[in-house]
Amino acid sequence: MRFRPEQHLRRQCDIRAVREQGRRVECGAFTLWWRSRPPAVAPDFLSGVRVCVVASTAAVGDAVRRNRAKRRLREVFRLHQQRVAPSVDVMLVARFAATRVPFPELEQRFLAACQKIAPPPHA
Repeated sequence: MRFRPEQHLRRQCDIRAVREQGRRVECGAFTLWWRSRPPAVAPDFLSGVRVCVVASTAAVGDAVRRNRAKRRLREVFRLHQQRVAPSVDVMLVARFAATRVPFPELEQRFLAACQKIAPPPHA
């Protein structure tokens, strides 16, 4: 499934709401923050899951490592986005291990986190 532009969580107020009002799941290589959007805030065209990927210099390292960590986390989300319930905002915060952990293990950690946050939508 393609990662569409409307799936990007871009507005600072939305990102702040996920951080302040949301819940988090520690996954070792990354932290997954999530928050359900109220129906009044989520019009029909924005009813899907939205994501923001963050990698700081202090947690991950130089620009090459930060970009690699973000690429890997975006790809994990893209491959498994159907596991996250609709109308949920997700923020993935990379850690140093996000560049070192093998990709299948990164996927397993994301899937385990998805099990904790919300039931998957019915197919």
